[in-house]
Amino acid sequence: MSHFAVITLPLYSHMRAMEALAKHLIVRGHRVTFFQQEEARTLLREPQAHFIAVGHPTPSAMHEPGFFRLISDMASVTDMLCRELPLAFRQHNIDAVIVDQMEPAGGLVAQALNLPFISICCALPVNRDNTIPLPVMPFRYGTSNRSRKLYASSADVYDWLMSKQGRVIACHARAFGLPSRTRLDQCLSPLAQISQTIPGFDFPRTLPACFHAVGPLRYDPPTVSTGNKKPFVFASLGTLQGYRYGLFRTIARACRQAGVPLLIAHCDRLNASQTARLARAGAQTVGFTDQLAVLRDASAVITHAGLNTVMDAIATATPILAVPLAFDQPGVAARVVFSGIGLKACRFSPSRTLSQHLLDLLENKQYTQRITALQTQLINAGGAARAAEIIEQAVCTRHRVPTV
Repeated sequence: MSHFAVITLPLYSHMRAMEALAKHLIVRGHRVTFFQQEEARTLLREPQAHFIAVGHPTPSAMHEPGFFRLISDMASVTDMLCRELPLAFRQHNIDAVIVDQMEPAGGLVAQALNLPFISICCALPVNRDNTIPLPVMPFRYGTSNRSRKLYASSADVYDWLMSKQGRVIACHARAFGLPSRTRLDQCLSPLAQISQTIPGFDFPRTLPACFHAVGPLRYDPPTVSTGNKKPFVFASLGTLQGYRYGLFRTIARACRQAGVPLLIAHCDRLNASQTARLARAGAQTVGFTDQLAVLRDASAVITHAGLNTVMDAIATATPILAVPLAFDQPGVAARVVFSGIGLKACRFSPSRTLSQHLLDLLENKQYTQRITALQTQLINAGGAARAAEIIEQAVCTRHRVPTV
């Protein structure tokens, strides 16, 4: 059996996805160890997975710094991991590496040590395709020359903004004796790339022959919703954005105007005074809840367009009102609209606008019909169990695992 290293961003949703993979691999007899800064240890909940701290504590994306600070921190962490991981992998006899697409250090070090590695898309895939916008861009899908020029120019701007990390990638690729590269998508596995998305949710695009869209990475496979929805709306802005009281207040007003009850999950980011004011606005609030269970009953969900929440909404056939805030959420929201499973609104939209969108979602059955079709695709995608099979095949054969 193999000893797998896991390299992932120290973010709640990314850790949950990697934990699901780890648990499946552990059940199959493998050993799994997470390598990251000490502060990420608290995010690991799987008792049978191991954790090795590397480097020194630095600010991270968990603390949601400003945009340029975030880019700087990402570059610093990549630099640290590229310096620390080679020795750590040798000391702990690592056989293969499972790598978050968003952290290039894992792929660079694996290639430097001639270890097989598998890339995991915990967010939207970073794979480039000049016929679609980058995941972080809010643009709708288009085939005109104007659209293609917009995608190209925005990619140039993005690459300029990410140039600090690009220099770190280039520096370590050169030091490791690897071909020149500067971008995340140039650090992906040639053996297997695994995504939490499903084909029907994405824009039309080309992907590598080793790309596998298996749906949400959860240990327990999703169950089909009964279809007996209750007349209430669920709202969540994720673990990083749950502090946005002002947006929750606008959502509460919108639901009151639409005449539907609202349940808010703020991930313990609001204080007692704020939750009391939301209660007076007509909302019920909780810190955390079983999101899948709630969505099985909810008639609609208002979300920051985090990929995990959107996939949960598809799994439960719950129409979506996406209010993107950061990271790849604008791209997720654009795909919600493109696939016809929901609507998108600006975070500065007034309550009246959100109310009108909600009424459209609740009254127009086309959204439910479209999301139910995607639900079937998601249920059959294979999830974490299929991902574990792909990982084992890639490591055992050291050959590309072709898309079925």
